[in-house]
This record gives sequence, C-alpha cells and structure tokens, in this order.
Amino acid sequence: MADGTRTVPAGRRRGGTVTAAGGRALDARPAAAVAAAFTALQLLLVRPGMGLGWDEIVYVSQVTAHTPAAFFSAPRSRGPSLLAAPVASWSSSTELLRVYLALLSGLGLYLALRAWRGLFPAGVLATAGALFATLWVTLFYGPQAMPNYWVAVGALICTGFFLRARAEPSARSALWGVVAGAALMAWMRPADAVYATLPLFAVALWRRHGRLLLALVGGLAAGGAEWVVEAYAWYGGLGERLHEASRIQGGLGWQIAVDDQLRSLGGRALCRPCTGAFPHPTVTLWWFALPPLAALGLAVAVRAGRTARTLVPLACAATAALPYLFMIGYAAPRFLQPAYALLAIPVADALRHLVRTPAGRWRPVAATLIALGLTGHLAVQYAVLDRTVDRTTRDRRDWARTADALHRLGVRPPCLLTGHEAIPLGYYTGCSSGNTTGHNENTTPAEVGRTARRVPVAAVTLPGAATPGYARDWTPHRIGDLRVLVAPRPPAAGPDRAGGFPGDGAR
Repeated sequence: MADGTRTVPAGRRRGGTVTAAGGRALDARPAAAVAAAFTALQLLLVRPGMGLGWDEIVYVSQVTAHTPAAFFSAPRSRGPSLLAAPVASWSSSTELLRVYLALLSGLGLYLALRAWRGLFPAGVLATAGALFATLWVTLFYGPQAMPNYWVAVGALICTGFFLRARAEPSARSALWGVVAGAALMAWMRPADAVYATLPLFAVALWRRHGRLLLALVGGLAAGGAEWVVEAYAWYGGLGERLHEASRIQGGLGWQIAVDDQLRSLGGRALCRPCTGAFPHPTVTLWWFALPPLAALGLAVAVRAGRTARTLVPLACAATAALPYLFMIGYAAPRFLQPAYALLAIPVADALRHLVRTPAGRWRPVAATLIALGLTGHLAVQYAVLDRTVDRTTRDRRDWARTADALHRLGVRPPCLLTGHEAIPLGYYTGCSSGNTTGHNENTTPAEVGRTARRVPVAAVTLPGAATPGYARDWTPHRIGDLRVLVAPRPPAAGPDRAGGFPGDGAR
C-alpha cells in the first residue's frame, strides 16, 4: 500500500491555524464555517418544535424523570441517552433538547473535520463537511437523540487520527484521538464500531503498529464496556444478547437490502417492510454518483502517491455499510450515515481534481457543470427534507392529540398503555408502556390485568385487529384511526409497591 501520509507531520499551532509540511498554513476557519452553517440549517429547516420520535422516546425516557422509562431492547446502547441527559434529565422541553443537540452536532462535525488536518487541504475538508452536512438525512438526524450521526462523527475522528498516527508515530495526541473516536462509536452502537474499524485493524496488524492496535482495542472496550456488562446482567451473557439483538432485527445473515435503502432515500425514516415504489430518479441520483466519484478520488490519490489516506476511509466506509446493505432485511437512511461521512472526503478530493488543473488553475466548463449539479443536488435534498419534516411533525402531533383524548377518557398518570404504538403514545400520555408480544415484549397478560386493578390501563389497537384477551371486557372507544379499550376504573389509582408498573425499567 502506497503511503503518502508519512510525509505529513502532525503540525505546529500558530494562532488559529495548523502548519503542515512546507510551512503551508491549514486554516481552521473553513471547517468552522461549515459546522456553524450546519447548526444554523438544522435550527432553520428541522424545526425545534418537532416532537420526539419512537426511538428518541426510548433513549430520552431512560434519563428523564418526567415520564416512565420505555422498554430498552437488546440492540440498543446507552450512548444516545447519555448524550441527551444534560438537558433531558432536568427539562421536558423538546425545543431546548433540539437546540442543544444541534449545537452539539455542529461541534462534533467541526472536531471530526479537524481530525483530518494535514492529510488533505483545508478546502477539501470543508467541501467534504459541506457534502455530508447538506444531505437531508444528516440535517434531519443532527438535532435528534439518535446514534447514527454520532457513529459517523466517531468514524471520521478515529480514521483521521489513525492516519495521522501512522504519519507521525511519536504523536501521542493522535493515538488518543483514535481512542476517542473508537469509544464514541462503540458508545453509540458497538456493532457498527466494530464494522467501521475492521480496515483499521487490518492495516495495524499488517504494518505491525502495536500502539495503534492498543488504541483501537482500548477505545472499543471503553465505549462498549457498559453494553457488555448489561449483557451479562440482564441477558445471560454476551452471546445471548447478540442472539436477541439479531432476532429483533429479523435475523442477521445474507439479505440484500440495497433496494430497501434506495426506497428509504425518499424520506422514509424506517422501511420495514420495505415495499412500494422507488423514489423519483432525481432523488437517488446522488447515491449512484458516490461510487464513481469515490473511485476517481482514489485514482487521484494513487497518481499523487498518497494512496493510504484515501483508500483507508473508502475501506472503512465499505465495511460500515456492509451489514446494512447485505445483512438485514429492512432499511433506514440513517444507517448509512457513517459510510456517507467517510466517503465525503475522497469525493470532495475528486471534485477538486475535476475543477482545478494540477497547477491550481480553474477549469471553467467543469466548474460550471459541477456547480449546476451540486445546486440541483441541494434542491433535491431540501425538498426531501421539507417533506420529511412536515410529515414527521404531523405524525407526532397526532400522538399528542391521541394523548389528550386518552386523558379525557381518564387515562392519566400513573397509568399503563399496551398494544399498538404503546411506546410513543405512552410517552406523550405520561404512562408506562407495555407489550405482551412482538419485538418490544416486556410484560404478560396476567401482569397487565393486575396493573388494571390499581391504575388506569388502556389497550390500543388498529380497527379490525384482534382484541387482546386481557381486554375483552374493557370499554371500547374510537380515537381517530385507533380503537382504544379502557379497563374498568380501579377503585384507587396508584403505583405498585416498587413505585412502577409492569414494563418499566431500563430494559
């Protein structure tokens, strides 16, 4: 493997810049401007008043005292919960949480780009940040308490510092950057962290970089330790938790989900089952442009004698995307965020090569065509984002209206909701949530019946769905498109002696 990174020293600070080989200053301002614009666009385009989604509710409910904790299934990790805790632990304001996460995600992007200083020109890094930050999926999930964006940030930090540590083995700060990036990924999604770092392990083993191997292992262990401890505390061991996580995700194995990912690009938060028509070709065109542009970036790097710094992020992007393209039977656009972040740097380098000659002069025709293409790309991304935000906001307002209707029926905290969308409806109602079947099974019909003798309980179903056996004698009501069965009012409502209800708790 050609390794042009060894010609790049760690750099020296001079005020707000970093000096690379030859004395050229690498200005931090372009990356900072991109990060600031990313934060501003989130606040402008993804309205802070957009309510919490299903997965966010699971994560946020673990650290807030305002609502009972929702069921925490085997694949999930505590990273998003702890990320939201500085605000969610004392405030129930969704707007405040959104603003906090938007600011934090902008800072994360800036730090991720800075991890690559000295490896690529500042303009390439700023362009890469802009390409990633203006994807609708990045803007949509940046201000949300979700893990995938932060896996992407961790992947950029870990990979950038890995390449810098190879270029300057004596730079201890780069090793700590590898540890931090790997820990952040594992803190958010341990399995994703393993896949994203596989090429880094391969390079470290091949080149016998013992300290880099130790940094990678240490980072993954630090970030994933809590998940492993929970596996033994609640699931009977690591193997059992992995097996349960695989079951909940439909069984991991050879399953082609490329077409599912294409369908999700039109703004579907979760495509399971993934049916229906594909989005308009203009929506998916950028997705098909990524591979040839990445290949061009690699070809440019090979000709320039700096293969490693381009090939390594491309390999990490491929392994990060592998399980979500070929190992699960459903899709969500956020799953591929780490791959998009890693691909953005070689793609930005390829675009720079297309618009400038080796001597640094502009190619007017190519620059004009690429500018027009990027303008169209941004217009499509904004259109998809706008529709997605509008639809999501309406859906979450429907949950709030359903919660108000449940309150009018006497289902008020402390209370328990079961059945269809019990987790989000429970959060908006202020109730505990429970399910006796499915991926979120966390209680039994007998426990639901016992709880109904103490506190208000309601079962939510879709019209025409079978009535749960424990709710056959309950009073039916209609709330919008939902059928709600309310248990007979208990003589004295109150929590059980443990202070909770069936289904409460971290799991």
